[in-house]
Amino acid sequence: MKHASILGTGSYLPQRQLTNFDLEKMVNTSDEWITTRTGIHTRRIAGRGEENYRIAAGAARKALDMAGLHAEEIDLLVVATMTPHMMMPSSACFVQAEIGADNAHAYDINAACTGFLYGLDLADKYVVSRPDMKILLIGSETLSARVNWQDRNTCILFGDGAGACVMSSREGSRGVVDSNLRSDGRLWNLLYMHGPASLNPDLVQNDHNGCYIQMIGRDVFKYAVKAMEEAVVELLDRNGVTISDINLMIPHQANIRILNKLMERLGVPREKVYINVDKYGNTSAASIPISLDEANRKGILRRGDLLLFCSFGGGFTWGSMLMQW
Repeated sequence: MKHASILGTGSYLPQRQLTNFDLEKMVNTSDEWITTRTGIHTRRIAGRGEENYRIAAGAARKALDMAGLHAEEIDLLVVATMTPHMMMPSSACFVQAEIGADNAHAYDINAACTGFLYGLDLADKYVVSRPDMKILLIGSETLSARVNWQDRNTCILFGDGAGACVMSSREGSRGVVDSNLRSDGRLWNLLYMHGPASLNPDLVQNDHNGCYIQMIGRDVFKYAVKAMEEAVVELLDRNGVTISDINLMIPHQANIRILNKLMERLGVPREKVYINVDKYGNTSAASIPISLDEANRKGILRRGDLLLFCSFGGGFTWGSMLMQW
């Protein structure tokens, strides 16, 4: 049975950088306060001409170029996002038009920060069914459009960006080994974002106070670390793999405290974990593919390496995945 492998990666980061010192002028905070609590120094903020679908298209073009493919060769285009350009059409349809992927069918998925992992699992299922299928998977977010810039507890965390990969079966590569995905909708109110206000008076939400990210950070931290640890341990045990077998772990870049606690509980050394949260903040569904592309272009990844992905996001959604490079 052939599984999905990654043929090419790409990423796009908006030009504007928002530093902690910039945020000091906007809300009651400081560089020291932000750094010690999150590990974040800067984040990217989308500007004119950098709408969600356009930064997604920028990442997609780079991934296609690395894979040596033309956009017309793509059979399926999926965008993982919780900040789409419009409610309808999907961001994936906008990307399709932007890059000329005329032969693909396209749609979005929303699993918040876990969206890209859900997308990798989805792509693998397609490739198992049809090994010659070529899939363009993108994680893209413009979170700056969906944060409350007066709330210092959330606005300091998030950034914009996009990451992409082209997937299909590939000789000599095992690709996706296994995944372990979970969700728990009972805990939605710890991390959520309202949609547009209802125009039907019978469906109006009484607590609707705006379309921006809201969370109870302390509770999210507790659940995130425990859930990702369990998802990773279950996955490794099921596949007869230990942490020492992992060549590189690429976790969702939420904040440094979550990452440090996760590394401690899993017993994974810092040198085996890719971290760039200091440069980009939390880019939700884009964080893993941006990290993957950076690691790939730096030459960190070697054919045959065993990679471990893990993530946690609103829903709650969370999960882990093993992939052979």
